[in-house]
Amino acid sequence: MQIDNFIKILNKDFFSGVPDSQLKQLCNYLINKYGTDEHHHVISANEGNACAIGAGYYLATGKIPVIYMQNSGEGNIINPLVSLLNDKVYAIPSVFIIGWRGEPNVKDEPQHIFQGEITLKLLEVMQVEYFVISKETTVNELKSVMDKFEKILQTGKCCAFVVKKGAFEYEEKVVYENKYTMQREEIIRHIVNVSQEDPIVSTTGKASRELYEIREANNQSHKYDFLTVGSMGHSSSIALGIAINKPEKNIWCIDGDGAVLMHMGAMAVIGKIQPKNLKHIIINNNAHETVGGMPSALDKTDMVSLAYSLGYKYAVSVDNFIDLDKELTIVKNKKELSLIEVKCSIGARNNLGRPKTSPVENKNNFIEYIR
Repeated sequence: MQIDNFIKILNKDFFSGVPDSQLKQLCNYLINKYGTDEHHHVISANEGNACAIGAGYYLATGKIPVIYMQNSGEGNIINPLVSLLNDKVYAIPSVFIIGWRGEPNVKDEPQHIFQGEITLKLLEVMQVEYFVISKETTVNELKSVMDKFEKILQTGKCCAFVVKKGAFEYEEKVVYENKYTMQREEIIRHIVNVSQEDPIVSTTGKASRELYEIREANNQSHKYDFLTVGSMGHSSSIALGIAINKPEKNIWCIDGDGAVLMHMGAMAVIGKIQPKNLKHIIINNNAHETVGGMPSALDKTDMVSLAYSLGYKYAVSVDNFIDLDKELTIVKNKKELSLIEVKCSIGARNNLGRPKTSPVENKNNFIEYIR
């Protein structure tokens, strides 16, 4: 189905959410039509944040918001959906558009499999009426469903469109870029060169895939790395839990701007505890690049000042490899909580592979090494 037909049938003009590769056509359409005009389109920190923004939009305008996400975001919307939007609480109607990763009987990555199995079940438990959109869905069928949904929305309830892979079509391209020149894979290669045998916790998405391939190219063991293939936004908390209990080791966290945004409160907890052995590296390309490249909200954030305000003892931002190598060496030898923000370009190799080992194998190898 052409995305503009879907938008016309929706007949809504405010969207908020977290980008998803399964919804790339929708995301590109929104960027082309609205950009990041806050009156029509807000790219949120996480999916619960999008629900709350949508609730504010409804309270102010009386109009119904559209909240988009990958199905992994269902976990982040449970609280605002059942305790804010629900018709037994404030009865704030919203339309959800959910990309269905890990759809049963469709090959996908390990972190998507169980989420895919329970995607519809979660909506049923939360009493959200849904309709699954596939390549075969027709305009007339969708119009009929939307007519039904409008009646549901008028009662203060929410409804959802669950989108199968390839269900939407959109021909217009969007080029996502920034002014920075350092490539993420090369940045990670420099981190590996300095960290040597120190344990690394890497964030979800392409960063972990690149770290895996760098180890392969170097003929190094993968035992040094915990690849956080799912659970976006939690790699720094995983690293904190390790750092607290392995104070004799330097623990490195390779993070991303979108991941940091998703659960930024983790940095406050890290700053409060101040583990002296934690080295927090945020690779910031101001984009949700792994799922398409839509902008994140860190382009105007002073990460260095933020880190210091939260209790980090050393923080710096770099945008070239000379400074990166210097700062990596400095923080490796520092006995205090440290952060490096690395300004990064958008883009990755077209032939970037995926880990050949399972998440459980990765976990077991890492455990054997750090214990």
